[in-house]
Amino acid sequence: MATVELRFSAQPEHVRTARLVAAAVARRAGVDEAVLDEVRLAVGEACSRAVGLHRSHGISAPVSVALTEEEKAFSIEVGDSVPGPGGDPAASGASNGSGVSGGPDRPGPETDGEGEDEMGLAVISGLVDDVEVRSGAGGGVIRMSWPTPRHDPEPTAGATARS
Repeated sequence: MATVELRFSAQPEHVRTARLVAAAVARRAGVDEAVLDEVRLAVGEACSRAVGLHRSHGISAPVSVALTEEEKAFSIEVGDSVPGPGGDPAASGASNGSGVSGGPDRPGPETDGEGEDEMGLAVISGLVDDVEVRSGAGGGVIRMSWPTPRHDPEPTAGATARS
């Protein structure tokens, strides 16, 4: 279940708001303070990428951001509405969490944008250990996640030992 869902028009000025909201929700979800800058930067890159894709393809649909607090992780999905190659998510490829694949080979009229797109994905994969990029007929999604502390208390060492 998403903790927070954002939808904003594909305008660069809205990316800052998405970064601030992501950092606030991540902090509340228990993401380590030392990682919050990485969350902000990664969300900024993913949202900027989505805004750029929308603008370069003339898409007026909003960019979507879903921030989800799970039991042991906090995840963010940034979605765009730019159709991927062939419209088949299985054919476009998806990463296994160890890196970024899929996504950058999106159709587009501008070849200059491809380099920016790949650079943005490289930055995101450098900031986040668990990244997945998917694209299909309905658009693309970048899913990023960060660990959160366990919610159940750890047993003390003396509690399990017998005398």
